Amino acid sequence: MPDASLNVLGGALEACSLDPVTGFYRNGCCDTGDEDTGRHTVCAEMTAEFLAFSKYLGNDLSTPRPEYGFAGLKPGDQWCLCAARFLQAHDEGAAPRVRLRATHLATLAIVPLDVLQSCAVDEGSGL
Repeated sequence: MPDASLNVLGGALEACSLDPVTGFYRNGCCDTGDEDTGRHTVCAEMTAEFLAFSKYLGNDLSTPRPEYGFAGLKPGDQWCLCAARFLQAHDEGAAPRVRLRATHLATLAIVPLDVLQSCAVDEGSGL
């Protein structure tokens, strides 16, 4: 895991969520590294529409899985999503909102910045 990560705006990567604790490394940030093959780099605010879309595609993020210490997500929770899944949701009209300052720079290898900006909720990000 990198020591200092950057966000898609070129600044320091902000935390995405500590409640629930998210991130590939479960450190609250959408950090990534070679072992994160899914690139869990998009900090997204869950919506009912996105959660239903993800469940339909076989990734049920809303059902609690206590055996994995996972309480399940609900609308309003923030979570580090796979960049490719976010792009797929965007293309299907089901993208959740995105926090640009908490979205890792590596996301741009998969998702264009203008797509992220179209879903951004960050205040003061020039949007």
